[in-house]
Parts: sequence; structure tokens; C-alpha cells
Amino acid sequence: MKLLFLGTGTSTGVPVIGCTCPTCTSPDPCDTRLRASALIKYDDGINVLIDCGPDFRQQILRAGSPPLEALVITHSHYDHVGGIDDLRPYCKDSRHFPTYCKADVAADLRSRNPWSFARKLYPGVPTFAIHTIGPMQPFDIAGHTLIPLPVMHAALPIVGFMTEGLAYITDCKTMPTKTMAAITGIDTLVINALRHEEHLSHLNLSRTLDIIDKIRPRIAYLTHMSHDIGPEATVRLPHNVRFAHDGLEIEIKEQP
Repeated sequence: MKLLFLGTGTSTGVPVIGCTCPTCTSPDPCDTRLRASALIKYDDGINVLIDCGPDFRQQILRAGSPPLEALVITHSHYDHVGGIDDLRPYCKDSRHFPTYCKADVAADLRSRNPWSFARKLYPGVPTFAIHTIGPMQPFDIAGHTLIPLPVMHAALPIVGFMTEGLAYITDCKTMPTKTMAAITGIDTLVINALRHEEHLSHLNLSRTLDIIDKIRPRIAYLTHMSHDIGPEATVRLPHNVRFAHDGLEIEIKEQP
């Protein structure tokens, strides 16, 4: 199995509009980050999209417009769902695009995108087959099991996902003990690290590294970073921790 990082930035992306800080003006392409999203690429050709933010069209074109089996959503903040209208090419021939999310996220999608859920649909609008998921309740997509991992985004309960040696967690501020236990010793951990300073609703780098040290993955990748993290080349990380960057594709070692 592989994971393709479509975007590794926070809600503003990097560079930030109008900013001239060293990160935003860096010539290193690794410091240019679209909003956070990723593509799980199973070995049998099944592709599952994690989140669909406002940069989705640009991201999926850059990835070669692969077929998509389904969308799984961590939470309904705009930088994670703002691009779902661009899924319309995947809804051809009256296909309702399979979408897996918590009940609160489903309600938000119906409220923000009423044209996709109307009784009388305008021709060409994207439509979705919503499947409600719950924390720690496994579900199946085309023969592959995913487990929603509960985490807290400040006071908002959201989920990450675990599947076949991978744990993908973003927008976490605190991680429940049961989530920590479920992913301890996992092969590959993807987790957010917004910046160096503390933040109300996101882990900072120091706290993220503490969590990685407790989980003990074979390797960890950092995502959902702001320009305040600094240019990638200037930040030292432990030997088993790396920055993810847009377009990076990694191999996941499935555990027995």
C-alpha cells in the first residue's frame, strides 16, 4: 500500500497571501503547501481519498486524475471539505460518490451543499452516498478495513483513520488513551504539527514529537503545517520523523 500526500498545509496554505516570511518566500518547493489531504493507494488499485479541501481540483490533476473509490472525511472544517463540489467528474452515470463521515459532518455537508442533496437535482451536480461512521467502529471499502480514530480538535471531536499499517491523524490537539493504544507500534504514522508555538486547537511540534515517541512507529510524517513551522531545511527532526510535502508518495509496510 502507498500513501500520496496531496496537500500538507494548514487552512491558509503556504505561502500565505501577502506574507514575506522566510517560509513563504522560500525557493524550496517542499515549503509550498496546499491544504491537507491524502490519497490511500491500495495494492489492488483501490484509491481512497482522505479529505477534499478547496485545493482538490489542483491536487487531483497533479496526481494524474486517478480513479477514486470513496472519500473519508476527518471533520467538516472548510479546509477539509471545501472542494467536494469538484468531485462531480467522479459522479458520472448517476453515481452517488461513496462518502464516509461522522453524523455531524454529514449534516454540515447537506447544509452547505444543498444542491447535491435536493429532491430534484440540477443536471450535472455531484451527488453523494453518505455512510455514517463512528469512532473505533471499523468499516469496509472495497474489501479494505478502515478504523476511525477519535481525537480532539480543541473541543471538537474528530477522527483520523487507521488501515493496513497506516495511521493518518490531522488537526489533533489531544489524543485519547484508546487512540494512542490502538496505534502504538504502527508502521507509519502521519500526524499534524502546526508550528513551534502552542496553539489552541492544533498540536505544536514539540507535543507532536512527544506523541510520536510514545507511539513508537517505524516512521512518522508531519503534515498540516503552517508557515510558522519555518523552512523545512532549517528544522531538525529525530531520525524516524520526516516532513511530508505535497506530492510525496510513501510505501506502507503492512503489519501481520
